[in-house]
Amino acid sequence: SWQVGSVKITCVVEIVIPFPDGTLLPEATSEALKASPWLFPHFATEDGTLIASVHALLVEAPGLRLVVDTCIGNDKPRHLLGGNPLATPFLQHLADTGWSRDSVDVVVCTHLHVDHVGWNTMLVDGKRVPTFPKARYLIGKREFEHWNHEGDEEQQAIMGDSVRPIFDAGLAELVEVDHRISPEVRLRPSPGHTPGHVSVMIESEGQSAVIMGDITHHPCQMAHPEWATSFDSDTQVATAARAKMFAEWADQPILVIGTHYAAPTAGHVKRDGEAYRFEV
Repeated sequence: SWQVGSVKITCVVEIVIPFPDGTLLPEATSEALKASPWLFPHFATEDGTLIASVHALLVEAPGLRLVVDTCIGNDKPRHLLGGNPLATPFLQHLADTGWSRDSVDVVVCTHLHVDHVGWNTMLVDGKRVPTFPKARYLIGKREFEHWNHEGDEEQQAIMGDSVRPIFDAGLAELVEVDHRISPEVRLRPSPGHTPGHVSVMIESEGQSAVIMGDITHHPCQMAHPEWATSFDSDTQVATAARAKMFAEWADQPILVIGTHYAAPTAGHVKRDGEAYRFEV
């Protein structure tokens, strides 16, 4: 966990996924990665495997308990997992931090992909019910409008079991991409990965942090902002967003938290020649 002024941010890991050489980012070969020795040992292995994490970030600000992104979730067969459902102790790990499902005030999904909405709901007696029954679920208006009508069969299944039940329960709130959640926490538009993608900015007592969402999936993209995954809706826009934000954060005292970065997960962006590196 990290302290940013009066705000505490805690990482709760669901699963860690190794991506063999070139599978997450085709250009991130073992040879190409060796040019960035700072990636080892936390974020990559010598054989070119990229290490990625799926986790939620708990943000405790004055008067606010916020969950940012809710991972994949249990009991939901997904292509990402070879069609198999997860059965992880994620909720126990949440409880271990001192949070309960009832104590969450707000949930934010940076976007509506499989690994960011899963624990919006849980299976109880064969029915999908809100995991956080007392929370407001903030979902980007543009993001919802896009995926409500677009996407393949899998994406529609995700909407059906992880997003629409929240609306049915009356807990969803469609918000703009620059919505302010509290005096310390606001959304920031960062489209490209998906049309309505947002990041979460935290500012308190002169200190700052950002939860990136999927602007970037792996720290190697700091060395190569032009490297893109097949998951990006608009590669050109996503690449431009990465380059713009890395330039803005470089050499600044802003804690940058990767939504898929393996532990230690958070650090600072530093200029490194023509590009950047992640200093942890």
